[in-house]
Amino acid sequence: MRAAIRKLVTLTETVEREMGRPVAPPARRAAAAAVIANPFAGRYAEDLAELIEIGAELGGLLAAEAIAALGGDAAAVQSYGKAALVGEAGELEHAAALLHPKMGAPLRAALGGGAALVPSSKKMGGIGQVLDIPLGHKDAAYVRSHFDGMEIRIADAPRPGEIVVAIALATGGRPLARVGGLSHAEAEGKDGLR
Repeated sequence: MRAAIRKLVTLTETVEREMGRPVAPPARRAAAAAVIANPFAGRYAEDLAELIEIGAELGGLLAAEAIAALGGDAAAVQSYGKAALVGEAGELEHAAALLHPKMGAPLRAALGGGAALVPSSKKMGGIGQVLDIPLGHKDAAYVRSHFDGMEIRIADAPRPGEIVVAIALATGGRPLARVGGLSHAEAEGKDGLR
């Protein structure tokens, strides 16, 4: 299976100061997105296996793109997330088929692991719609400092017969996080929760 990719987009952010205070180490995030043709645009299909396989393909590709954008060190990644935005000729279930059954395994493989569920969001929208990608700690869901997100907007996507599929990665939590809970250093990462 090969995704019909029209374009790849990568976005990086580095936050060095927040509220006049230094962020040390700087908070770094990257999102990688693919704009793909929706093979089921304009028609109902009971079997979405083609999108499920495309999701597996994109999981590895987008993870590699985002890791490269963060400097190439997969071991530095502490949190992850995924999202999809379906153009108007598709349906929300097309995003679910891409994101859920098989995308997580190649993402985790690219990172060398990840015990927690990969947070996700899906929505429908038109050209230029903002896509919010949730972020959560990759090994321990209860690390509150890593409840975060990143947004991406592609000016010419998705067209009606397209889907924007994205992965976001971060090397730490929110800048100046201070709402308590389990810290990254305390996380065991055995059960995906703590």
